[in-house]
Amino acid sequence: MPLAVYVQTNDASENEVIAFRRAEDGTLALLGRFPTGGRGTGEPFLASAGSVVLSEDGRWLLVVNAGSDEVSLFEVDPDGLRLADRAGSGGSTPTSVAVSGALVYVLNNGTPGISGFSLADSKLTALEGSARPLSAPGADPAQVSFTVGGGGLIVTERGTDSISCYVIDERGYAQGPATIKSSGQTPYGFGFVSDGSLIVSEAFGGAPGAAAASSYAVSETGELKVISESVGDTRSEVCWVVVTKDDRFAFVTNFGDGTVSSYEITADRSLKLRNPVAGSTGRGQKGLRDEALTADGRYLYAIDPGARKLFGWAVGQDGQLTLAGESDGLPATVAGLAAS
Repeated sequence: MPLAVYVQTNDASENEVIAFRRAEDGTLALLGRFPTGGRGTGEPFLASAGSVVLSEDGRWLLVVNAGSDEVSLFEVDPDGLRLADRAGSGGSTPTSVAVSGALVYVLNNGTPGISGFSLADSKLTALEGSARPLSAPGADPAQVSFTVGGGGLIVTERGTDSISCYVIDERGYAQGPATIKSSGQTPYGFGFVSDGSLIVSEAFGGAPGAAAASSYAVSETGELKVISESVGDTRSEVCWVVVTKDDRFAFVTNFGDGTVSSYEITADRSLKLRNPVAGSTGRGQKGLRDEALTADGRYLYAIDPGARKLFGWAVGQDGQLTLAGESDGLPATVAGLAAS
């Protein structure tokens, strides 16, 4: 599996994936640009998490095309990407996608709901009758992802301040949702601890200084139970979450001022704010968005569409972030981020 970082241009005429090769010191070099065959929205960003994702084995890259209501499937190889397939998203304005083994689910925002696909023989095949609504027409969903082990799906709903969970049956079909109120307002991005616990960011409608995160236990039947209620990070407009490979820390990006905050994850999966500014773009301006941790856990990357840059930090054993470099030349519409 190549060491690489991927973003999408979200261009309204021809969406592309921009791929960067990652060196051992975390610096990035352009690997190439690869058309998805679809179109983005052309907006400055996608208000979502998970618009570009890698499969667990690193073989496949999936990208939503929010402007043409499609999802693209790429095969990853050492020299870049090969477009393998493209399929209708099962709805309109797809903004997030999840993959677990041979199962893929796409989150559609224009018609709030999820739709399932099988991934086999380099093709995406729609699961007939797999479309499921969210809890309400005004759900305004932010992210879809499989739970640890692939037995369920989680969707955050900003419009209803809720989190919905679906259980995946033996045929790969989602059942539900079971929906609970979020601990805090505007639940957005999320990540998982290896035991299945869920860490969710809370943007609180963008209110200054109100950004927070919470944690939940997730049962096999899809029941969510709050562990840590909203724990503030003192920043604004938090939206994205990653969890370190050793389950000790969670990093969240704060769109409001271009910073990364860190949380300590305790043994009982409670959250404690560790550092409100663990990393920064140095601009002090709005912009830092999608983030991803490399497969080896050594580097954290995040995009800043305002600066048209991709920032990277080395992750220390104590959760400290050290700037590892900046890559410029990104389009203002750049969205989504995946790293191997």
